[in-house]
Amino acid sequence: MTSRQQLLHQPHFWKTFLIFLLPLIATNILQNLSGTINTVFVGQMMGVDAIAAISVFFPIMFFLLAFIIGLSSGATVLVGQAWGAKNIEKVRSVVGSTLFLTLIGGCIIALMGVIFSRDLLLLLGIDPKVMHLSLPYVRWMLAGSPLLFVYIIYTSILRGVGDSVTPLIALGMTSIIGVIITPVLIGGYFGFPKLGIIAPAIATIVGYTAVLIFLYVFLNKRNHPLKPDRHLLSHIRHDSALTKIILRLSIPTAIQMVTTSIAGLVIIGLVNQYGAHATAAYGAVNQVLNYIQFPALSIAIAASIFAAQAIGAGKSELLSKVTKTALGMNIIITGILISLGYLFSKYLMALFITDADVMVLGQQLLFIVLWSILFFGASAIFASIMRASGTVNVPMMINIGSILLIEIPAAYCFSKIWGLQGIWYGYALAFFSLCILQGLYFQFIWKKKKIQALI
Repeated sequence: MTSRQQLLHQPHFWKTFLIFLLPLIATNILQNLSGTINTVFVGQMMGVDAIAAISVFFPIMFFLLAFIIGLSSGATVLVGQAWGAKNIEKVRSVVGSTLFLTLIGGCIIALMGVIFSRDLLLLLGIDPKVMHLSLPYVRWMLAGSPLLFVYIIYTSILRGVGDSVTPLIALGMTSIIGVIITPVLIGGYFGFPKLGIIAPAIATIVGYTAVLIFLYVFLNKRNHPLKPDRHLLSHIRHDSALTKIILRLSIPTAIQMVTTSIAGLVIIGLVNQYGAHATAAYGAVNQVLNYIQFPALSIAIAASIFAAQAIGAGKSELLSKVTKTALGMNIIITGILISLGYLFSKYLMALFITDADVMVLGQQLLFIVLWSILFFGASAIFASIMRASGTVNVPMMINIGSILLIEIPAAYCFSKIWGLQGIWYGYALAFFSLCILQGLYFQFIWKKKKIQALI
């Protein structure tokens, strides 16, 4: 595999960045689509109660993903730094320590989840009439969580050494398996047992098992730097020094995700006060925003990885090159998507909404907030570059402060003045303010710090 230090010195670095970025964007979009397709199967084949039963699991899954995505972000930074330093042994040590944490945490969650699933569902206030559907689904999903966690961690770490194609292939496999197996097991076709509500969970477990086996064979066959051979597997053990660094980088990301989720619940509570049409418009606008945010977030992830590799190589002067390239990509790619969103807003709303009045409302809300995604993307890039150097606490506090001190209060106050539209003015103000604050800290404080590798 080509050295990323050499690639960073190339005159056309933007091409290298773009080649790495495109599979990353495709992976994020495919991940969202595969979840949507499985939900459609459940809804169409089993009805509204089944959708309600699996929807209860969403907040549980989000909290679990907050933990694992935080862990993967910390590990990817360290892997990137070690890879930039050409220290493959240190790369394996980081991978081994992270997988050890993942397996221990995943097994504890699986065991506790299976035992206490009913109590957890009651705590979430589940409708008693769907308990018989939700309980087995949640138990199976939690039982399979170690496989999901290992999959997320390993594919994230692969990106840390500059491989964004293999994670896309892996996700493509899990998506295809899910699309094929889920309806077959729900309906009991082709001689398979009719599993009903647990079919999506079983399909998920089968998919991740198959992909982990595929990765084992594929990476070993390609002699990949992170092939899971005996040498790498021998590093799966507790390393207190590495564990402390990984958790120091990981926990702020997890806290930020949880805070964002809680803020989202507060905002939807405000939206619900304006009736079902407002809620429907909110859901449709969020769907569109998600697909425009994915490329922006992918650019930030790519920036973090290249920045970590530059730091590991002892070339912190290249961080300016990475930052300028990422910000340029954000302006071009996110900017084009935003423009398309404005031009085709009516058709985008029509994908999710059939009521003409709600469609118009959705367009109005989209117009208010869409431009601010450009600033959201820039703020994510600033935070990701700083994370690559180990600076995580201040960017996290800026992000949380923007949510708690700007977004929620502004949404509440503006809604009193401008009604439903005011909530979206609050979103736009928060994204703009977040960018300004992250940018100021990045430019005037972080850039004056001495940047050095963490390991």
